Amino acid sequence: MFVFDENVGIVSEMRENYTIDIAKRLTVITADRIHLRRFPVSPVTAFNPAMYIGDECEVFLYPRIVVGYYVYASAIAEIRMCLEDIYLDSTNHYSANLILYPSNRFDIWGVEDPRAFVIDDQLYITYCGRTVAYFDPHVRVERTLPITAVKDKHTWKKVTIHRFPYPLRNAIVSDKDAFLLKTKKGLKLFHRPHTREERFYLAISDVELFDEDFGESMIENTTVVMTEASFEEKIGWGTPPVEVDGEYLFLLHGLERESKAYKVFALTMNKDLEITAVTPHYIMEPREVYEIYGDRPFVVFPCGASIVDDNLIVSYGCADFAVGICEFDLTELMSILDDNRIE
Repeated sequence: MFVFDENVGIVSEMRENYTIDIAKRLTVITADRIHLRRFPVSPVTAFNPAMYIGDECEVFLYPRIVVGYYVYASAIAEIRMCLEDIYLDSTNHYSANLILYPSNRFDIWGVEDPRAFVIDDQLYITYCGRTVAYFDPHVRVERTLPITAVKDKHTWKKVTIHRFPYPLRNAIVSDKDAFLLKTKKGLKLFHRPHTREERFYLAISDVELFDEDFGESMIENTTVVMTEASFEEKIGWGTPPVEVDGEYLFLLHGLERESKAYKVFALTMNKDLEITAVTPHYIMEPREVYEIYGDRPFVVFPCGASIVDDNLIVSYGCADFAVGICEFDLTELMSILDDNRIE
């Protein structure tokens, strides 16, 4: 169905099932401290936040929020805060705007798990849309799909949905954990398709360029770059990459098979999108009580990353009910990766 990279097995075998947690927790934001403008209630939960750090150290957080538990239909809010709030572990309350919410048949049951990234000086978000098929027991195709939106001044506009061509799309149950990257080989979609034979593929694909009118951007030439390790049920893309010493640095999540916990590891890629190094162990796991107990216990789920000074600032979801922000010492993280490079 897909092409497998020649190193796909080697990378997985370089990982072992233990954790050296090097993440410094900075702050946590719960839904009761988020107040939605022009909406009659506050969210009941907020988690899995994308992040963008702009000029003058202004932080834009884009959490997935839910206002009711009946069908758990999500939307995405925008919170603005100062970088110092993160380091002071502030208990401030924040006003937020609803920027992306269900509006068509591709996301009517939820707008989930955003990733924010910049292409050609434009800020984009790719999120996971719960389609009309999500709750239909008779349809097990395209239950979730990646959708990309662009920020135009102060508003957000949905511009494209990413879908496989026929007949391949009839084998896709869902497609999650997605973001775009502009490379020297064109526009690439990083995503995690789930197929009908119950396999989850960590993949990179070519996607068509899209215009301002909402339409389809076809997914082509899909390559599986890594498989889960023997101790995992599945893995998925976490944060869009940051560039370090001419390479791309990614954080990913893995669902550990025995504990059912979501944990974090890292890898680097060169500009040809070949994996050059992977951490030999997890670098973060649920440790704090708010990461262990929540709507989905034992989850740390990274969605956004940015370099500030010599640290990697990461926004992540805590147990599907809170927004966490942590930092990694970039020198320490890169040293771990350098010690586990692919020969």
